[in-house]
Amino acid sequence: MTPSEDHTSPQAPDSDIMLVQRTLAGEKRAFELLVIKYQRRVERLIGRMVRDVDLVPDIAQETFIRAYKALAQFRGDAQFYTWLYRIAVNTAKKQLLELKRDPLIYQSQMKSGDDDETSAPEYEQNVSASDSETPEAVLASKEIAQAVNSALEALPEELRMAITLREMDGLSYEEIAQALECPIGTVRSRIFRAREAISLRIKPMLDRQTGKRW
Repeated sequence: MTPSEDHTSPQAPDSDIMLVQRTLAGEKRAFELLVIKYQRRVERLIGRMVRDVDLVPDIAQETFIRAYKALAQFRGDAQFYTWLYRIAVNTAKKQLLELKRDPLIYQSQMKSGDDDETSAPEYEQNVSASDSETPEAVLASKEIAQAVNSALEALPEELRMAITLREMDGLSYEEIAQALECPIGTVRSRIFRAREAISLRIKPMLDRQTGKRW
């Protein structure tokens, strides 16, 4: 096979773009594979915007329904998950606006979110005890993780979304700009401000640990 022939070889049948094409060709199972692939990430994203965990699955389902209906508009000039995340963000924002129109529902949602430990970011999931860690070290790590979570929750929505997409989902600045439909310079600014706010919150805790063996 020549290099040119290798360059033009077809993509894997389970790649995002091929699954999109197979879906448009009438293969429903192909879209189900996309849902399976991205459902958890989409729900995690929505969970950072909508604090009532009971609403997250419904908004995620609505996201995939909208994506399915709009699939013919996907041009492939961006990653599929970036395109999907943009739909998820817009769907969640629409839900939040609807909740705010009904004060009773909105207050109930906010109260539910304030007490919801499952909304903690994956920072905390990375804090686990190993055989070499002392109970004091584990406790300190958990306290820092909780402080990071609190700082994250206290951020304005636009900062929280940008830092979440960057640190938890691993999107590039370009992909975040596409997902949030804003200039890349705005993305960089939001992430910088988010990191600064989180750093200010946890710095005193880190300072207290200086000189201690973890």
